[in-house]
Amino acid sequence: MPAGLPDFRLGNVLATSFTGTLSERHGDRVERIPTPQRLVDWLVVYGLAVDSCTTAQLELAWELRESIHAVATAAALGDALPAPAVQVINDSSIRGRAAAVLTSEGSRRWRLSSASCVEDALGVIAADAISIIAGERDGRLALCASPTCRAAFFDTSQSRTRKWCDMNTCGNRQKKARFNANQRKNTQG
Repeated sequence: MPAGLPDFRLGNVLATSFTGTLSERHGDRVERIPTPQRLVDWLVVYGLAVDSCTTAQLELAWELRESIHAVATAAALGDALPAPAVQVINDSSIRGRAAAVLTSEGSRRWRLSSASCVEDALGVIAADAISIIAGERDGRLALCASPTCRAAFFDTSQSRTRKWCDMNTCGNRQKKARFNANQRKNTQG
């Protein structure tokens, strides 16, 4: 990984992991795909390998990411879905020409066309977002309890009561802050 770039936050759900490429949205924002090459790197991690990416394709990716975040946030809150963001997701899904293929091991992989690989990969991400937001998958959309994060995530825990987008980052940070506050309170009084 190139020096100076933040690690990717990896999750099990493609669409919400993609929205996590911009974290701390209500604090000191952390952009995890600031360059076309970083988008290529992220897509490789999720089995959507592409050869290259242009600045224009990166901008399409950012637009899709923010649209998924806006729609997922509205869905998690039970609000009306923002029509412009829904349109971006639908356009990305339609633009993509990826095909699901079954491997000999019985798992699904995506085959991207050779003509517009980044758009194909974004189409896969958009289709994943659509399946989550439409309620086609077992789980629920939720927002991270961290006041600086508020990332949308897909909760597949058995109880559907997960509070953090990522326990290793937001959850630990909040628990550490609560522990330190209790320690200060105990030493003062």
